[in-house]
Amino acid sequence: MELLEIKNLTKSFDNKNILEDINLKISSGKIIGLLGKNGAGKTTLIKLINDLLTKTEGEILIKGKNIGVESKKVISYLPERTYLNKQMKVSEVIDYFKDFYDNFDADKARKLLKDLGLDVNQKISKMSKGMQEKVGLVLVMSRNADLYILDEPLGGVDPATRDYILDTILSNFNENASVIISTHLISDIERILDEVIFIDKGKIILQSDADKLRKKEKLSIDEIFRRMFKCS
Repeated sequence: MELLEIKNLTKSFDNKNILEDINLKISSGKIIGLLGKNGAGKTTLIKLINDLLTKTEGEILIKGKNIGVESKKVISYLPERTYLNKQMKVSEVIDYFKDFYDNFDADKARKLLKDLGLDVNQKISKMSKGMQEKVGLVLVMSRNADLYILDEPLGGVDPATRDYILDTILSNFNENASVIISTHLISDIERILDEVIFIDKGKIILQSDADKLRKKEKLSIDEIFRRMFKCS
């Protein structure tokens, strides 16, 4: 059974297809890059998987079951924009997550935050955008989930911190889970990718094993992406 299976998924707004006939299968134990330009449909697809939007047509299955209350228990989702209550201290957010999610590991969260040099007694509102993004990522990766979905997790942090975050992702999900990372910073993440999904104008145009694609094209994933989309 696939961890995530999407069949003939279409999403329309005002009679315009934002996603069209999406078909995907994602198995366990993979780190997958969901790669596309701004406006390609990445975030819409992610929101549909997280049951935050209503599909127009098609089917989304998590472990063979339709998305809903049960799927939200096994998906750990980091949205593109911070969702944290900025009036709370980091320690209070940790307590909130511990109460809300049965699979949240508060000790792991505190350790990762310490590794990043973040003060759990600091208010979210007193933190920079990059610091807030680090806190959000740590909270998401501290859940023992089956599927982690990260929407642009590296956008507001410096290159050195990106490397730490990628290593954090690598070392903090179990072999039975998978991670989907949506990003346009392909060169920064491609070293950790097992698979890539290219999405353009609401359609999946490529899904491939990352190493096989590199060997076939004799190019990096970033170079392949730039060639396909003629990015400068």
